[in-house]
Amino acid sequence: MPSSEAVPLGLGACRRSGALAGMLALVARLLEWLRSLFWKEEMELTLVGLQYSGKTTLLTVLASGQFTEDMIPTVGFNMRKITKGNVTIKVWDIGGQPRFRSMWERYCRGVNAVVYMVDAADLEKVEASKNELHSLIDKPQLHGIPVLVLGNKRDLPGALDEKQLIEKLHNIAMAYSALQIKTLLKKTC
Repeated sequence: MPSSEAVPLGLGACRRSGALAGMLALVARLLEWLRSLFWKEEMELTLVGLQYSGKTTLLTVLASGQFTEDMIPTVGFNMRKITKGNVTIKVWDIGGQPRFRSMWERYCRGVNAVVYMVDAADLEKVEASKNELHSLIDKPQLHGIPVLVLGNKRDLPGALDEKQLIEKLHNIAMAYSALQIKTLLKKTC
């Protein structure tokens, strides 16, 4: 039986665990490089929510890493492709004004996931946001598409915290759990 210091590898024995770790790291990098030559993932997401909830700001931060407070509201829609490593995400940012909400369903069909943004600091619009989300996920064409609910602007004074926002939107998770819709609330910048 070999000692605990010697590990046969077929290429010779590494007597120190540091050498083994280095070799494994090299093999892992080689495999990652080979995978990068042949593997690319493309996804399509739709970003929806009421006006001024922070959808375009989130998209800008994801695409460029830059935050700016002077965003212009989206009129109609924006589309951006974001590439991180081997993953390219095509994101549809749909305007949240009442006249554009009828377009949400069309841009949500056939995507990999829907991201629904809720402004946790605008208490007057939380109920309207909940109603619009219910209306959207009620559409039969969208059944089976995962929905991620993001609670935005939670750092502002008077904003709902995570627990409060979950309570306000709780009926969504309860009503649609049979459709396997996952509702998550996260703090975003």
